[in-house]
Amino acid sequence: MPPTIRSRRTHRLLAAAAGLATVGALAAAIPASAHQDGGTPSHHHGSGRYQDVQLLSFNDLHGNLEPPTGSSGRVTELQADGTTKSVDAGGVEYLATHLRDARKGNKYSITAAAGDMVGASPLISGLFHDEPTINALNGLDLDVTSVGNHEFDEGAKELGRLQKGGCHPTDGCYDGKKFKGADFPYLAANVTDEKTGKPILKPYWVWRKNGVKVGFIGVTLEGTPNIVSAEGVKGLKFGDEVETINKYAKELQRQGVKSIVALIHEGGAPASTAYNYDCDSPGAGDGISGPIVDIAKNVTPAVDALITGHTHQAYACTIPDPAGRPRMVTSASSFGRLYTDTTLTYDRWTGDIARTAVKSANHVVTRDVAKAADMTALITKWKALSAPIASRPLGYIVGDIGNTGTESPAGDLIADAQLAYAKSVDPEADLALMNPGGIRAGLTYAAGNGEGDGVVTYGEAYTVQPFANTVNLVDLTGAQVITALQQQVSGANEASPKILQISKGLTYTLDLSKTGAARVVADSVKLDGTAIDPAATYRVAMNSFLAGGGDGFAELGKGGNVRVGGDDLAALGAYLTANSSAATPYPVPAANRITIVQ
Repeated sequence: MPPTIRSRRTHRLLAAAAGLATVGALAAAIPASAHQDGGTPSHHHGSGRYQDVQLLSFNDLHGNLEPPTGSSGRVTELQADGTTKSVDAGGVEYLATHLRDARKGNKYSITAAAGDMVGASPLISGLFHDEPTINALNGLDLDVTSVGNHEFDEGAKELGRLQKGGCHPTDGCYDGKKFKGADFPYLAANVTDEKTGKPILKPYWVWRKNGVKVGFIGVTLEGTPNIVSAEGVKGLKFGDEVETINKYAKELQRQGVKSIVALIHEGGAPASTAYNYDCDSPGAGDGISGPIVDIAKNVTPAVDALITGHTHQAYACTIPDPAGRPRMVTSASSFGRLYTDTTLTYDRWTGDIARTAVKSANHVVTRDVAKAADMTALITKWKALSAPIASRPLGYIVGDIGNTGTESPAGDLIADAQLAYAKSVDPEADLALMNPGGIRAGLTYAAGNGEGDGVVTYGEAYTVQPFANTVNLVDLTGAQVITALQQQVSGANEASPKILQISKGLTYTLDLSKTGAARVVADSVKLDGTAIDPAATYRVAMNSFLAGGGDGFAELGKGGNVRVGGDDLAALGAYLTANSSAATPYPVPAANRITIVQ
């Protein structure tokens, strides 16, 4: 995706100033002796033929050092009786404790990630070009990660700085100390320099301990140039994920490394949003869809497990490899809310993983454990440094822009801001939808901290949209748009309607005298005065929560041609900056796009 507006604004600002688990396991089991320490010939390393290797993994942290708020800080847990409940999750203070506890008693433990560790980050990290997150990952003892598309938000040169260290070329050293960079390798096997044809970073890395060797190949999605600004990927070529992984798997095998894990910043969508959903039900791969399925089916059987990301989903599934053998494919949601614990049983005789013994589980990063003191200190330091930025003015308003009512002025403002952002990255964007629960406050005209009446500060805007969602674009048919509007008042939302906030140009009638889906008068849904065509395709912007089918809007989760965009708060800030001034403050939206019949 493009560099976030927050990142660009940040640059200018600084220049101036043990959880519950879901288990996926391969069907057969190796003999009990596999986990014992006897009977190994003397010419093999170690005291036993088989050695369990713990692989802890997570993905899409996006610089969420503090516990994410709202829906971004919760996971859905499936209960034994079939109901679900929400569990608060995330925060590196808790993630560190969970990972450290998980490693206890496991002498052979590796921690890996599948990209988007940085980018679209909250203020505390994004303001400092994500140096705080790299420092936190060093403290988490991350061993290796693939790059994600967000690692290119500020370009390859900046990614190289995060890897190797050094102070920012423009903003310098933030605390008087030279930034040391990542202690772990970023892997970018399928990202090559157009001139040399060579990977811009290491394509693979091998973990070694007492004769045990596990190789890691890291790739990001081939389509990264389509979702990142041209400047961010200038001079780079992104290769096919499968071809790249298969190429380097052969290279690792030639080096005698037969146990191989692929770290892939591409993912899928499980049939349920519950992190402990059994996506191998009724059969291997049946409960998951999306790009990762075809990738998994074509990556060489030499690869023993796939750690994935990008879609912000949670799953621990098996998908058959090209030889028809089940292979573990996992993802740990996003924002540090989950981590995956995978057991790889290493056969010292063959140097390979006994695939039938692989098992995997996603665990919640609950907040009922002790905070890791080193992470608390890190957050305290960077929060103090970022505090002055909260007072920066973003724009001006003529009066209070409230967030109450079926359609609210703040809802109109945010939807318009998201559509404006969407059009800036894709001129074909048609409309935007915003969930009312994501608007946590209104904008107040009266000065709150001496900034002056009518001034909207960064801190105030952050209070309105604190969730660090991204603005995504998807293709929906007109029929799907109408269905999504009907889901506001039917199904899970019938008893307590959730009325989406809509961008300028979209209008319809909501007849509250009726019941269920009939409350949305289907033939009243128009865009710029023209009836929505059920058969036509529309480019729709919405935040990542809605794009995942959140708040009961399952139809929105079915969108095609997904483009993950920039930070939603940054979109709001940029819109206010571009459309208001002290002389011409932003007017209070009329909130008259939805005609309500009582």
